[in-house]
Amino acid sequence: MTFSIVARSDDGQLHGVAVASKFLAAGALVPAAEADVGALATQASANLAYRPQGLTMLRTGVAAADVVAGLVAADGERDHRQLGVVAATGPGATWTGPKCHDWAGGQAGDGWAAQGNILTGPQVVDALRDTWLAGSTLPFPQRLLAALRAGDEAGGDRRGRQSAGLLVVRRGGGYGGGSDVVVDLRVDDHPDPVAELDRLLAVHSLLFTRPDPATLLDLTGALAAEVGALLAALGHQDPAGPEQALVSWAGMENLEERLVPGRIDPVVLEHLRRTAPHVPAPRSAS
Repeated sequence: MTFSIVARSDDGQLHGVAVASKFLAAGALVPAAEADVGALATQASANLAYRPQGLTMLRTGVAAADVVAGLVAADGERDHRQLGVVAATGPGATWTGPKCHDWAGGQAGDGWAAQGNILTGPQVVDALRDTWLAGSTLPFPQRLLAALRAGDEAGGDRRGRQSAGLLVVRRGGGYGGGSDVVVDLRVDDHPDPVAELDRLLAVHSLLFTRPDPATLLDLTGALAAEVGALLAALGHQDPAGPEQALVSWAGMENLEERLVPGRIDPVVLEHLRRTAPHVPAPRSAS
């Protein structure tokens, strides 16, 4: 009752799953992932035991195809299961039991596996595959979501839409570096869940993506004066200067992951400019 893509980033540092279904809260059931280990999706008549069992096998270095073979061989209900697996290295693997409801099937390649059942047709998995392969310039979470969106637009689950989810992991990639969960977003019950997941990912990226060091701006001179004036207009002033006021404001706005001492992320600057009341630009000293 679901379509999904399981994948690894080209540099091998991220693993993730994107899933959509005419099923309540599919994102709570289908995906599993562990940093530096791999990821999997269990669906159709989902066997939730595949998640811990599959990750345990991947943790010991078992290849994706052998994880799939091992899991389904031990499962008397394998004919009703669907599974996609990606390991830390090598090609992905997918399984579709012969008793899954039509249309059902999957494809796999280097670092990815796409699968679905009760779909409008094989073009859904083709769209997942093609969009994933064409999206190498996108950030990894956006690449997964782009593939999911393409599958949805190609027809998706033939019963309709209800839920979607996105799970991405990387070692130390979570909030504050204290976890490995980069993204864990779910839309549990919505008339257009993939579009809503897209909106949530955009908000998540604004708040929690760490800045690109190459884009950072020095918080000095006229820029520091502008930032100070904008923050003052929002009621954030600090005797120590605009940098400390920025820390206070950014914490209120949940942008603390984008703070860098002595510099400012252009994304933060643009958000500050949009948020603050209009203030005249500071004049340069003559």
